[in-house]
Amino acid sequence: MKRPVLFLFIFLLACTNGEAEDLGRYFASKGLVDVSRMDTSIHVLLKYATTDNLFNEAVYTGIKGIWLHPDAASKLIKAQKFLKEKYPGYSLIVYDAARPMSVQKKMWNLVRGTRKTNYVSNPAKGGGLHNYGMAVDATIVNRYGKPLPMGSPFDHFGEEAHINNEEALLQSGKISREEYNNRRLLRQIMRQAGFRTILYEWWHFNACPREEAKKSYTLIE
Repeated sequence: MKRPVLFLFIFLLACTNGEAEDLGRYFASKGLVDVSRMDTSIHVLLKYATTDNLFNEAVYTGIKGIWLHPDAASKLIKAQKFLKEKYPGYSLIVYDAARPMSVQKKMWNLVRGTRKTNYVSNPAKGGGLHNYGMAVDATIVNRYGKPLPMGSPFDHFGEEAHINNEEALLQSGKISREEYNNRRLLRQIMRQAGFRTILYEWWHFNACPREEAKKSYTLIE
């Protein structure tokens, strides 16, 4: 590697790490905790720092870790414990956790006026549970770190991602029996830990109802 290119690489890496540390300090100042430091067995792959999401672009820069309110963090750690007890080779992997409202507004602007609006909480209406550090997007990986098949990709906007008609999806062949069972396992361990589901995203779990979040928790600007 030529010296100017090496210096540029080091500079960009330092900037990225600095952004991550700054955001971490901001989250910590809001009372959030980094679950990936509390339980290192939980995998993390923040999809919104990549192009592998419904926006097809990165909307986070330099974000690291699974930042959540301590109440949600304790539930996630419990869910991992329950999963490990049932299937020691499996692990949870988190695709998204706490999300600042500034990022929520960016996401909304990217989908406004499209059919993807059902999959992004409107910031004008207070946003969603991610904006309180009280929601996670998660799935299960096997011992090799490969996600279990769930019948649709993460951030799929279509009926295959819905959980309210899975029997029909199974009967019509849109999801397989294996995918059906994997979804049930994911929901079982997350609900056992105290999380709540939503209808249109098999990967999304709330740690409390929306109204409770508005009353009891701080919005992350």
